[in-house]
Amino acid sequence: MENFRLKVFRVVAAHLSFSRAAEELLLTQPAVTQQIKALEDEYGVPLFDRSGNRITLTPGGQVLLPYAMQLKALSDDAYAAVVGATGERGGKLALGASQTIGQYLLPNLVAGFLKENPRVSVSAMSGNTNEVLDELTSRRIELAMVEGPATRRDLHVEPFMEDHMVLVVPAGHEWADAQIDVEALRGAPLLMREVGSGSRRIVEGALAKAGLKPKELNIAMDLDSTEGLLSAVEAGLGVTFVSPWAVRNQLRLGTLRLAHLRGVKLVRMFSLVYPAGPMPGGNAGAFRSFLLAGLDRLTVRTTGKVRKEDRRK
Repeated sequence: MENFRLKVFRVVAAHLSFSRAAEELLLTQPAVTQQIKALEDEYGVPLFDRSGNRITLTPGGQVLLPYAMQLKALSDDAYAAVVGATGERGGKLALGASQTIGQYLLPNLVAGFLKENPRVSVSAMSGNTNEVLDELTSRRIELAMVEGPATRRDLHVEPFMEDHMVLVVPAGHEWADAQIDVEALRGAPLLMREVGSGSRRIVEGALAKAGLKPKELNIAMDLDSTEGLLSAVEAGLGVTFVSPWAVRNQLRLGTLRLAHLRGVKLVRMFSLVYPAGPMPGGNAGAFRSFLLAGLDRLTVRTTGKVRKEDRRK
């Protein structure tokens, strides 16, 4: 049902890049350019400003984009409804997840969902919390799963899992397996996720409550991925806070160890986020129900071993 030219327009608008749109659509870049030119000729107005080194939407493109998104949603709903008439769920589902969830939890969540709904096609993107929520508010994804607080009023937030962050140190560090006071962190080189990361906000907030303000931290390096943090700790560049999901393999191998911070609880909730308003329906609603009601909760031991719990939140 979705007009192909509008689909090409929508994908170019999502990336603001003709080359990235070509990759996603499995087209050549000249073919993408041809489709956009044909659409611009049809409407009689330019849809993209290609001047300079950046591509931006023109006023005409900005007006057209919401309609293109609505047509995609209508097309997806129609497909899902037709497939659903046979008693099975089908169609597409676009998810987003912040990095810890996206890398360590989302694959198993999607696998479990697809066992129940094999005809649904799932796509997923990941980034830090702010980036994922921007994708959600732009309606490029239908549901987001984030590990940091989502405080925007235009979003609805539902916690689905509790996560206890841990302090990770090199294997030969003096703090390995030891109890330390929060004051010990004052001069220690601390490796942190980038500004905008939900995990960074959790760490800074918990340490501030314990008496160590962000400006008093000795932040040796900012990195934009959890794997980067762990590699930097292994290289002896400092210590860091991560989810136990992220460090379980290194703990098993003995390349990293945990230190235990007295009087500080770094607890955060993994949360499901969707636009404020009606509950999501279709495949998004089915995934929400699966996530909130149909999962065994997983917890990670400080040894890095994973065990299942039957407790429901």
